[in-house]
Amino acid sequence: MNKPKILVARSVFPETIARLEAHFEVESNQDDQSWSKAQLIQKLQGKQGAFTTGSERIDAEVLAACPELKICANMAVGYNNFDVDAMTARGVLATNAPDVLTETTADFGFALLMATARRITESEHFLRAGKWQKWSYDMFAGSDIHGATLGIIGMGRIGQGIARRGAHGFGMKVIYHNRSRLDAQLEAECKAGYATKEELLKTADHVMLVVPYSAASHHTIGAAELALMKPTATLVNIARGGIVDDAALAAALRDKRIAAAGLDVFEGEPNVHPALLGVPNVVLTPHIASATIPTRRAMAELAADNLVGFLVDGKPVTPLNPAVLGGK
Repeated sequence: MNKPKILVARSVFPETIARLEAHFEVESNQDDQSWSKAQLIQKLQGKQGAFTTGSERIDAEVLAACPELKICANMAVGYNNFDVDAMTARGVLATNAPDVLTETTADFGFALLMATARRITESEHFLRAGKWQKWSYDMFAGSDIHGATLGIIGMGRIGQGIARRGAHGFGMKVIYHNRSRLDAQLEAECKAGYATKEELLKTADHVMLVVPYSAASHHTIGAAELALMKPTATLVNIARGGIVDDAALAAALRDKRIAAAGLDVFEGEPNVHPALLGVPNVVLTPHIASATIPTRRAMAELAADNLVGFLVDGKPVTPLNPAVLGGK
C-alpha cells in the first residue's frame, strides 16, 4: 500500500522528520528556503498533507491549485496564515498546536515586559557603544513592575499565565479586557478584574497584548488607543503582527507619548517598520516567544500527531474546522 505524501514546508527537528517518514512519503524543506506562493503550490502537488508554520499562507488560490490536499497542520497556536473558511469549503482540515506553548510564551511575555519597563535593550546599546563613563541618578531610570497595574488585552490561556505571574509573583494589580468575561473562579485564580478596553488603556501602567489576530482585531491598538495611555506606560505585543498599528506606535514612541514598547511580532514580518528601528525606546525580538527547545519540540510533535492522526487513523488531535471530519 502506498504511503500518503506530505510536504514539510520549513526546517524542523530531524527526529520529527524521521517519525513522519515512518508513516508518509515526505518531501521536506530542511534547507529552510523561503518559497513564493507559486513555489508552495508546486511543492504541494500530489500531496495529501502539509506540515506548515505561520509562514505559509493557505488560501483559496492555493487550495484550488492543490486538489489532493486534505490537511494542513500548523506548528503554531496561531493560524492567521490559514483561510479556515476556504479550507472548510474545500474539505481540507486545519489544525494548530495549542496549549503546549502556553507557559513558555507567558514566561517570554513577562521577560519582554521587564526588559521594556527597565530599558534593558536601550541601556545595553549604550554600554556597548562605549558611552558609559559615570553613574548618574537618572541613567536609564525606568518604571517598576512590582506593585504596578498590568492591563492584559486577550485573556486566553497565555493571558491567564501572564496574569498569574504578575499578580502572584510581583504583586501587580491585574486588569483585563476580553471578548467574553472569565468566570469568577478563573478571575480569582488570576487575581484579575475585568475592565473595558478604554478603562484598561487609561489605567494600566503596562499593557500586554495577547489577543488572537483576525479581521476584527486588526489594529486593536492604533493612534486613538495609544492616545488614551499614560505617557509613563509601556506596551508589549506578543500576539500577532497587525494587532498594533506599527506606524502609529513608532510615532508615539518618537514623541514620548508612551514611555516604551516591547514587540515580538510585526506587521509584514519578517520586515519591520523602519520607523521602529529608529527609536531607542523599544525592545524588538524576532517572533521568539515560544522559542525554547522543549516547547518547539512539543509544537512539532503535535503537528506530526495531527498529520498521523488524520491521514493514518482518521482522528486528528486539535482540529480547527472539525466540520470537515463529518462523522469521524
